[in-house]
Amino acid sequence: MKMALGKHHLSGFFLLLCFLWARSVELKASPSCAFPAIYNFGDSNSDTGGISAAFEPISAPYGEGFFHKPAGRDSDGRLIIDFIAESLKLPYLSAYLNSLGTNYRHGANFATGGSTIRRQNETIYEYGISPFALDMQIIQFDQFKARTNELYKQAKTPMERSKLPVPEEFSKALYTFDIGQNDLSVGFRKMNLDQLRAAMPDIINQLASAVRHLYHQQGGRAFWIHNTGPIGCLPVNLFYKHNLPVGYLDQYGCVKDQNEMAIEFNKQLKNQVIKLRTELPQASITYVDVYAAKYGLISHAKNQGFVDPLTICCGYHVNDTHIWCGQKGSVNGKEVFGASCENPLKYISWDGVHYAEAANHWVAHRILNGSLADPPFPITQACYRH
Repeated sequence: MKMALGKHHLSGFFLLLCFLWARSVELKASPSCAFPAIYNFGDSNSDTGGISAAFEPISAPYGEGFFHKPAGRDSDGRLIIDFIAESLKLPYLSAYLNSLGTNYRHGANFATGGSTIRRQNETIYEYGISPFALDMQIIQFDQFKARTNELYKQAKTPMERSKLPVPEEFSKALYTFDIGQNDLSVGFRKMNLDQLRAAMPDIINQLASAVRHLYHQQGGRAFWIHNTGPIGCLPVNLFYKHNLPVGYLDQYGCVKDQNEMAIEFNKQLKNQVIKLRTELPQASITYVDVYAAKYGLISHAKNQGFVDPLTICCGYHVNDTHIWCGQKGSVNGKEVFGASCENPLKYISWDGVHYAEAANHWVAHRILNGSLADPPFPITQACYRH
């Protein structure tokens, strides 16, 4: 009897494995998703020109590594969102706030540097927090879509429509999110860790509300959601820190408490994504573990051909004197410019807060193939509900 039961369970387990394998082969054999457009929401990690258009333009040497000029990005070159566009064979996204030279046929970018999920009661001139929080980015998208419908109907020639999204394609687009890091940084500045932990459910619920709105009101169906990276590994956290207590940093020099908060944030975000999948039956929602990719790069930097991940490429930093990338300052009575290093390809951190293009490319390569995604399928399959 026991032997028969064991065989029965083995048979059932084998059948389950066969089903899962067949399902995996079926999905991977599915044609790539023909996403006609990308609509992105986020902060400086994915801003392709929004904050530059709204306020003071980002200056050189930002952008010079790839674009050979400032390109509205907080990096020497491309961001992860640019590599997403490349992987889907779509053009780089124009920022929604750009007023000239924009083409929105294949999407728009609503991200701005300094954006948070929750609105913050402070100006950008105080701590660099953008007034365009996630709810405002969603409102801007609503206006963008409504205006697109109007202009598309008014257009009389194909040429007039060539830079506009096709209204019917909004439901076929990919909606990407990369936001939350600044909510944590604000929390570290204004709260203790217990208060920040208590605030996380509300922050994540607001992101979930944005997804629900795009699904119910705007017909969005495919969502690609990045978790937040290891904020404790940003070199800016150590610019003016001395005589740190034992245990403050981990083995790679990252601030342990900050990374633990990021891990908790990501845990709650993943649970919320799982709930959304049940709640939104026609949606395909992919949770992407950017934290694992970035921390993996930082913890194996030298093996991957990079210098110390806590050193910066652009800017001047000696002892307690720091001059930001692209800015001028005085050191011992002499004017100093926060210039770029000679070989940005060797650096993970561009300016102490943002990643260099080489690091962005490394991370993108490891997330776009689906190996760090849930469900574990590449972005080219993100339109399928797995």
